Amino acid sequence: MKTYNELTLQIRKELIADDVEGAQLESRLLVAHAAGKTVPELLRDMNLYTTEAIADKALSYLQRRREGEPVAYITGSWEFYGIPLAVTPDVLIPRMDTEVLVDAVKEMLIGRKMDARILDLCCGSGCIACALAKEMPATKLVCVDISASALQVCRLNIARNHLESRIICKQADALSSPPLGIGQFDVLVSNPPYIPSGEIAGLDPSVRNYEPFWALDGGEDGLKFYKGIIKHWRTVLRPGGLVFFEVGEKQAATVMDMLLRAGFAEAECREDTAGIPRVVIGRISENETVK
Repeated sequence: MKTYNELTLQIRKELIADDVEGAQLESRLLVAHAAGKTVPELLRDMNLYTTEAIADKALSYLQRRREGEPVAYITGSWEFYGIPLAVTPDVLIPRMDTEVLVDAVKEMLIGRKMDARILDLCCGSGCIACALAKEMPATKLVCVDISASALQVCRLNIARNHLESRIICKQADALSSPPLGIGQFDVLVSNPPYIPSGEIAGLDPSVRNYEPFWALDGGEDGLKFYKGIIKHWRTVLRPGGLVFFEVGEKQAATVMDMLLRAGFAEAECREDTAGIPRVVIGRISENETVK
């Protein structure tokens, strides 16, 4: 029987052979999940012997990974902005690019509006709302998604991070008018589907074949949701309110122009770690609402 270290090295070697970029981390995640341990617990127990059942389970996870299934769906968990999250094939796997969106909201609010009321539209797993709630304890948030199954994952993450008193969920369509009684917000933040329909077939198989199509497809030009949100949801913003969008590569200028044409007083963008314009920010004038 192998030790945990030997089993982890075996799986890492197989992942490296398959050109998996994060082979070391993923091998640890798969073995830890098979053993019912956290990664720190696995590292502590590396010299202990595993069992045949655990080894078989880990190797079955390896096979799924080699077939292209993302490790986050195999383990059912992922980390975003330093917080643990449940993920299922009903939601997108949170990505580092989206942490730039959280950073931008924090930059605008901290020291200015610490008790903001925030709407997370197309919330998916709830990663953005949970991160903002953790970072800014005086905020109140509403998570909205059209998918009931995504909202189940979102509620689980809210509960796991003990945020039930400050985040609520509502089911609604970002392409239609807001539900009655949803109220007014200081901030609307959204990472909507933005991949042009014709480009989805060319995505990496781990995305194309496993992540939910409806959470990727932004319509023919990738802009369908920005158009719908600006048209239908701008009315929920208070005077001086802010909208934050994550956008796809080469979409930032177009989305900024859409905001300005819709009557927003200002529009700007923030780059991600690769220098790609990734977050578009729009502000409504303090003296008037968007018309």
